[in-house]
Amino acid sequence: MLKKNAQPISNILSEFFNENPELKTSVAEHRAVTAWRELLGEGVSHYTKNVYFRRNILHVQLTSSVLRAELIMNKQNLIDKLNEHAEMEVVRDIVFR
Repeated sequence: MLKKNAQPISNILSEFFNENPELKTSVAEHRAVTAWRELLGEGVSHYTKNVYFRRNILHVQLTSSVLRAELIMNKQNLIDKLNEHAEMEVVRDIVFR
């Protein structure tokens, strides 16, 4: 039995996230962090120690200096792909350590 004020859950969630922009940003940051391993694959994940966000900067700790140099050369491409996967522009820069 349907009630008169029934709404699809997608509309309710969309409204909830629009009213809470900090939560929407936090979810997008989490998507970007999880996308690091998905987009770059097993090879890069093997050399990645830690990935975290701090003030719209993605910090990535790597164990390979050769990989670090390679990723630095492709930094802007990585930023674009991570933002696309997060569905929001949350990554402004990447710091490789």
